[in-house]
Amino acid sequence: MAKVVVGLSGGVDSSVAAYLLKKQGHEVIGLFMKNWHDDSVTISDECPWLEDSNDAMLVADKLGIPFQTVDLSNQYKERIVDYMFDEYARGRTPNPDVLCNREIKFDVFLDIALELGADYVATGHYCQKQTSIIHGKEVHHLIGGADLNKDQSYFLCQVSQEQLAKTLFPIGHLQKPEVREIAAAQDLITAGKKDSQGLCFIGKVRLPDFLQQQLKPKIGDIIEIPAQLSIEKAAVESGEDEFVTLSRKRKYHPHEGKKLGTHQGAHYFTRGQRKGLAVGGTPDPLFVIETDVETNIIYVGQGKQHAGLYRRGLFIDQSELHWIREDLAIAAGDSMEVMARIRYRQALEKAMLHVVENGAYLIFDTPQSAISSGQFAAWYLDNECLGSGVIA
Repeated sequence: MAKVVVGLSGGVDSSVAAYLLKKQGHEVIGLFMKNWHDDSVTISDECPWLEDSNDAMLVADKLGIPFQTVDLSNQYKERIVDYMFDEYARGRTPNPDVLCNREIKFDVFLDIALELGADYVATGHYCQKQTSIIHGKEVHHLIGGADLNKDQSYFLCQVSQEQLAKTLFPIGHLQKPEVREIAAAQDLITAGKKDSQGLCFIGKVRLPDFLQQQLKPKIGDIIEIPAQLSIEKAAVESGEDEFVTLSRKRKYHPHEGKKLGTHQGAHYFTRGQRKGLAVGGTPDPLFVIETDVETNIIYVGQGKQHAGLYRRGLFIDQSELHWIREDLAIAAGDSMEVMARIRYRQALEKAMLHVVENGAYLIFDTPQSAISSGQFAAWYLDNECLGSGVIA
């Protein structure tokens, strides 16, 4: 049996992961990561770290396993929070949960676990790992969780073969109700605890309040763009490569629409956003179709079917291309038929991945809503995540 360090978060998923590993006969250690302790920007009673730490300790005590807390708040601030501020300032939309897994859980935390003599780390993620021998080499496969409503493989789309080799996902084969039943049967304090929401390790926050710690308010205009103009902007430009055309962000100008009001800063908004505009009186709800942090203008359109929200393609710079299955990586000039998603819990969509000299284009069969720079696109074969990249 192996020595396994479990990332006990104070939630039901990691609690059951620890229980199952102990039941299987492994030597289990519970480790709580303290990554954030600024309660000034969290909404009260939503994922407070102190309560989570206490719950994690009680679970470890119930299971009879060693428990300790590690303070990774400095690393979290440097690698996640500072990155978030920088991305939002540039008018991009980062995904802290994907970054948190890559930079904290499967890097800093993994290193600490290995220093403790662990053979593996384990988490309560709803995903699965399979291992096979391909051409004489051990290859690890990141498979989606059995519970399709909770599949979290997207959040792990940036992990490496080296990280997967040292990781276990004890609950990936279970449905969420089964996990709660196991927790209840073992009388674990987390059995009925609701799932945490919001930013990884921070909890549910008022994002503008959070961002205003470093990004100051700056009044700008909200401009409504007619749907027909967006359709015209999507037209193929003469001599332009088809991949470029399908992936191109549309550039709008204030004179093309009408001013509806003002906002507190374009860097607080993202494509597809509906709430927070504080503008009413339109027949259909307003959605952000584009932001421009240079001019500090937000462009909006009426209705979630507005043409400005949709496009079929996206580009990933070469420096941001990541393959989990390195053995399946394709070279410049080659293409691969894949299933892909651009956000958590989005159904997988048919797409073609085209690798070029300076990166890759992901072209979907059907237009996708709110493709946003800074987010991650992940691609799959069947239910296996092959790789991912940051949308340019």
